[in-house]
Amino acid sequence: MIKIAIIGAGIAGLTAAKILKDCAQVTVFEKSRGVSGRMSTRYADPYYFDHGAQYFTAKSTDFKEFLKPMIDNGIVKNWQANFVEIKDYKIINQKLWNNEYEHYVGTPRMNVVAQFLAQDLQVYLNTRIGSVTSLDNQWLVNDENHNPLGKYDWIIFAIPSDQLYELLPKNISFYDQISSIKMKGCFSLMLGYDKSINLGFDAALVHDDIISWVSLNSSKPERNTPSCLVIHSSNQWADNHINDNREEIFEIIFERAKKILNIDLDNPQYKTLHTWHYANIQKQNTPNYFIDINQKIAACGDWCIKGRVESAFTSAFKLANQITKNLS
Repeated sequence: MIKIAIIGAGIAGLTAAKILKDCAQVTVFEKSRGVSGRMSTRYADPYYFDHGAQYFTAKSTDFKEFLKPMIDNGIVKNWQANFVEIKDYKIINQKLWNNEYEHYVGTPRMNVVAQFLAQDLQVYLNTRIGSVTSLDNQWLVNDENHNPLGKYDWIIFAIPSDQLYELLPKNISFYDQISSIKMKGCFSLMLGYDKSINLGFDAALVHDDIISWVSLNSSKPERNTPSCLVIHSSNQWADNHINDNREEIFEIIFERAKKILNIDLDNPQYKTLHTWHYANIQKQNTPNYFIDINQKIAACGDWCIKGRVESAFTSAFKLANQITKNLS
């Protein structure tokens, strides 16, 4: 049977693996301690935070069908949030998210979506890939310590474009295209309180500020937790300060949030900052995925289309179906 290695266990990698496992022996490698990528959840009992993707929508028929088993099983639910938009410290728009246009979240945590997809898949965690090398018409995959992880007929990269560029052999047909695709960073501030926090809303999109998003994570479905606040920086501000002192970054975002929200956020029981070096990307004019059929190597991810969960699915879905046709 054809052997396929997929590098990355976010939504794109797991989607591709799910589709391809019926026609190939698929192995997924993930550098982190858990699956999910940017749909991860940060645990700090009794607090937990969806500190990456805040919600996702479904527009295409393919993605809606893909989500249906998860919706039917209660793994994915609609977040009926009281949503506002803020500019210059004022609310400029407010509406209740409802069933007319669903804003989905994993329940009771965002990372359960990827955990559901990873069932029945061979996934190796805490495994950072160091290189892929052509050998006898196959690909030899090595970890960061140069230990061989096996030979594979196909390699699929489902990692951010910047990381892909470091691993991709230079003779691959789409190598030069990848070099110009740059993702944007984001700082995620997490605050946990043993008191009730009333923002006056559940989620806010903030315009023209160093902060881009504020949400009460505990307002999402089935979050039976104390008040958990997630604050995202703007991409531009993160890119400008990505290497700055983390404590200083925390304080700047924290103080700005207090000013924007105009409430007392002092003395959180839990506080931390996460840096997403590759958080999202603007809409791309590139293919939905990249493939070199002759070399049997490919890449997919939201960065091929736009920084959205559905984009990650679409990229992987189309790539996996293309490879399936190629194998048949």
